[in-house]
Amino acid sequence: MTWLFHPVLIAAVALGVRTLLRRGEPRHLVLASAALVAVGLMAGASVAADAFHVLRLAAYVLFVYLPVFLCLSAWGFRARGPRIAAASVVVAFIVSLVGAWAFLIEPRYLEVSRVELTSPKLDHPVRIAVVADLQTDHIGDYERRALGAVMEASPDLVLLTGDYLQVGSAQRLRLAEALRELLADLRFDAPLGVFAVGGDVEQDPDWPSIFAGTRVTPIESLSTFEAGPVTVTALPLGPSRAGIPIAPVDNFHVVFGHAPDYALTRPPAELLVAGHTHGGQVRLPFFGPILTLSRVPRSWAAGVTDLGNGSTLVVSRGIGMERGRAPRLRFLCRPEVVVIDVLPEAQTR
Repeated sequence: MTWLFHPVLIAAVALGVRTLLRRGEPRHLVLASAALVAVGLMAGASVAADAFHVLRLAAYVLFVYLPVFLCLSAWGFRARGPRIAAASVVVAFIVSLVGAWAFLIEPRYLEVSRVELTSPKLDHPVRIAVVADLQTDHIGDYERRALGAVMEASPDLVLLTGDYLQVGSAQRLRLAEALRELLADLRFDAPLGVFAVGGDVEQDPDWPSIFAGTRVTPIESLSTFEAGPVTVTALPLGPSRAGIPIAPVDNFHVVFGHAPDYALTRPPAELLVAGHTHGGQVRLPFFGPILTLSRVPRSWAAGVTDLGNGSTLVVSRGIGMERGRAPRLRFLCRPEVVVIDVLPEAQTR
């Protein structure tokens, strides 16, 4: 039924412009635009397969059909209402510009975010790189640049928080091989190790084979181990969502998993690391992320949160974005690689 969406919207634009120019006044343009958006959203909701698909069709309404409607209406009203016509063209241009930025530029506008913490449990600095939500269906220049930025940071420890390849089973083998070749070419490694847990898209129980022959150690079950001066607890997908009792340790303790929800249980660790939220992928000024698919407060969905009692939560916005039927955009939510420097308490930079 999805194929009906675009003919319905084209007809709605044509009928709306014709009706507005014949019977309406320039001042009715705002109401007509709102009506078009409402029709588009209802049409999308009625034919979409899931919530992500609804969002994709909504993006067509806002960034394609609405600007076209505004420009056609402005052309028709250029003599009767030149000011409103000009304003409509400006609005259409701004909406189109936002769409171009969100779809074409920001998804590849990678940022290397730096976080600095201190701890009395360390005698020398430890640098931890967080790779969250590579979530790609193509291994290309952007993925090389993102993973290359991790190696350029010279981390002591690298944590991969899940969601690596979002493709069907027929493409997975080919894409996994491309990822392995890239990791080998970049010499993707760290002195204290590179560790990976599974995420939502790792539905295949054989997902660790993605990293076969690389220096990445995939972890399938709840594990606590020593990585030099740091104790690391790796959470599978389930415990990262629900939380699980974690015993305190004497070393600097890092807990990482795919989803940040486990942080709601306040596990006894100095550093909690997660991805999953993509930072919302779309953030609005003064509001924050529209959608996080997580139980944590929106203010926790990206960046650094002091949880008290010496515990800090770091949630990465991730490198990639939602694929499949979802709209492939980011807005005010750049992709990122997070580099965390943990310093001895007495040391400053």
